[in-house]
Amino acid sequence: MHFPLTPFLKTAGYIGFFGAAFAESGFLVGFLFPGDSLLFTAGFLSSQGFFSLPLIIGLGISGAFAGDITGYWFGKFVGPKLFRRKDSRFFHQYYLARAQAFYERHGGKALVFARFMPIVRTFVPILAGVAKMHYPTFLLYNGIGAFLWAAGIPILGFFLGSTIPGVEYYLIPLVLSVISLSMVPAIVHLLLEKKKRRDRAF
Repeated sequence: MHFPLTPFLKTAGYIGFFGAAFAESGFLVGFLFPGDSLLFTAGFLSSQGFFSLPLIIGLGISGAFAGDITGYWFGKFVGPKLFRRKDSRFFHQYYLARAQAFYERHGGKALVFARFMPIVRTFVPILAGVAKMHYPTFLLYNGIGAFLWAAGIPILGFFLGSTIPGVEYYLIPLVLSVISLSMVPAIVHLLLEKKKRRDRAF
């Protein structure tokens, strides 16, 4: 196979997999990590007997959950310091108030849908911390999102790896398809919300 994540996962093993799943949400530069591809490839390797699928799922959920918690507290304690000045070039108190209102109304859905959107999933928990989203609510939806993402994508990789002969030759297009399809629910939800707001305006 000529897929770059495969040698990485085979070399880094379970610890590297957990670290990558954590870093994508736990560090500000986590958007550089290919989260969906990582999960799918780990699931595929599980179908080939290289990993244990239950262990991959457990580590993925744990890493994603812990990563978002880290991102939340980073945003809560560091974010306001970064944007303290009202007339800052990069931030205004008005935006923080809007972010707070947004997370009070849609914070749970944002956390779940963001799991399936590359780049976005890195910043959503940080912004939740900046906006001081209700922490028990954050934990609940963080857990739901982590479970759906870190269980669903490896299971899909395992299933396809177990049922399609020679699937390793189609791994890259399959991963790209999974990334595209995983964004569909969030896009549909955003379009429906936009339509509802437009209908209310009239």
